[in-house]
Amino acid sequence: MEHLSNESSLWKGAPLATQYAVASGAVLVVAAILVGMIVSARIEENVVRNSANSTALFMESVLAPIGQQLADQESLSPGARRGLEEIFQNTPIGERVISYKIWKPGGRVVEASDQAIVGEVFPVTDGLRSAWEGEVAAEFEALGDAEDAGEQQLGLPLLEIYSPIREYYSGDIIAVAEFYEVHEQLAADLSRARRDSWLTVFGAFGGLGLALYLIVLRGSRVIERQQDRLQKQFQDLEALSKRNQDLRRRVRDAAGRSAERADRSLRQIGADLHDGPAQQLAFAALSLDSLRDRHSSSEPQKEIDGIECAIEAALTEIRTISRGLSLPDVAERQPAEIVAMAVEEHRSRTGNSVDEIISCELSVDMPLAARLCLFRFVQEGLNNASRHADGAGMEVQLACEQARLILSVRDAGSGFDPEQTPFGLGLSGLRDRVESLGGVFHAGRRAEGSGGKLRLEFDLGEWI
Repeated sequence: MEHLSNESSLWKGAPLATQYAVASGAVLVVAAILVGMIVSARIEENVVRNSANSTALFMESVLAPIGQQLADQESLSPGARRGLEEIFQNTPIGERVISYKIWKPGGRVVEASDQAIVGEVFPVTDGLRSAWEGEVAAEFEALGDAEDAGEQQLGLPLLEIYSPIREYYSGDIIAVAEFYEVHEQLAADLSRARRDSWLTVFGAFGGLGLALYLIVLRGSRVIERQQDRLQKQFQDLEALSKRNQDLRRRVRDAAGRSAERADRSLRQIGADLHDGPAQQLAFAALSLDSLRDRHSSSEPQKEIDGIECAIEAALTEIRTISRGLSLPDVAERQPAEIVAMAVEEHRSRTGNSVDEIISCELSVDMPLAARLCLFRFVQEGLNNASRHADGAGMEVQLACEQARLILSVRDAGSGFDPEQTPFGLGLSGLRDRVESLGGVFHAGRRAEGSGGKLRLEFDLGEWI
């Protein structure tokens, strides 16, 4: 099995011209053999037929007068037999035609140079059958029939000829003469004809194969050069793609680090607000309490109450801002946990009802910037829904499909058209945060009804 696999690999790896040479060579050799056999057989058939026709024409002129007796009798007279003996003995004809037979219907021999077979009946051969149908039939060096046993022992190149004998007046075939002619020249002619035909066929097919091979070789070299150029271009593109991927990864990592630094800066700002102005405002509120105790008149009390309300409102706002700027604990949490934590934080802070649809159980090694992005996305989306849709119909949906994370926040408010209403500071910052991490951000109306919708998508391929 391994050997076959190696051979298949070698065949596939061979140049196109080599594959063509092997395949076409096998086809051309088989085709040349078949055509050579057909051409050689046709040439041999025609040469034998022409030689047989000329000999048969001559022999018919000699045997036809003697064979007329067979029109009304089953054998030749003694005088006719002596005439045959004189024809085939000590004459040029006898030197060429070394044996003869005269047949009657049914395969019966009525006269022959070998008197031992006269009167015997032999199976009717194809040549004898053709002669009875009026055709001259001939075979060369094909002494395989039962009646050819004597001639076969001579070991000579014999042309076996069947010639019909016709009655003069009616033209009916009354007998068939079979004679065997020694034909050494015919053997030489056939050998030369076979050789020439095979040389011609193989020369023609060889020339055709060589011409086609040269054409395919030229095309193969062109294809190989093109393949080399394409391979080089592919390698260059592959290297460029790797550089682009590396650059994209570096840009995304840099954006993530920038987002982390921004979050830390915001946390620091929140801490500074809480520890600085918030404490100062708290001290001012305590001082107002003591000042109220020292002044009993109603007019200063009203001013003090107004100042105290402003201080308490400012203190509440600063504390809210401080909580919003603080970093959530998401470093070790998975997407489903981060989303659930953001929803729960909004519920506890606002008391609003939020539906959760979470179907993402993947374990993802996301960078901290991406985890913070998920939390801020839910946080900003729910805050917008509370502010612009009065918290109606809020829903958070998380799904992981084919290595993609899809997170959306919806509400049942009036929604907005992003082409008509530009993004505010919050949505613009959120979009920049998502896109800097390679994600897709969308904001607008819900397609299935009224209400607003925020949607983000992340490719998790590098994080799974």
